[in-house]
Amino acid sequence: MKELIWKIKTFGELSTKELYDVLKIRQEVFIVEQTCNYLDADGYDEVAVHIWAEREGNILAYCRIFDLGIKYHEASIGRVLTHPDHRKLRLGKILIKLALSTIESRFRTNEVRISAQDYLLAFYSEFGFADTGKKYLEDDIPHTEMLKSHQPI
Repeated sequence: MKELIWKIKTFGELSTKELYDVLKIRQEVFIVEQTCNYLDADGYDEVAVHIWAEREGNILAYCRIFDLGIKYHEASIGRVLTHPDHRKLRLGKILIKLALSTIESRFRTNEVRISAQDYLLAFYSEFGFADTGKKYLEDDIPHTEMLKSHQPI
């Protein structure tokens, strides 16, 4: 089996093929698998840093991160996914650790707010995220806003 490669790129650094592959995997997971009809190309990709695991040209796991003040007052992580065929590899934990370390090094903060699907609350709590009490439906899926509070860098 070929080596897994992790990539971290700003929008301007993405090749056309990488952008296509990112949009494709997001549509496969969020729109097709989770049957959420929404505009994925939401205008935030241009200000995000994109992080993904790739093997043989295929994206296995992906997320995008934002600096403070873009999605929330704090930095944030969004569009977190693992391709259905590769969930057994447990790449989600590596992805979130990489996202948090990238936020700390690029944005000089470790305060991070996310919108988590409720079935993943325990997963995110492993990384220091706490339930803020703000719960809502997004695309008919229960979500909870979570916050990873400030700790000295």
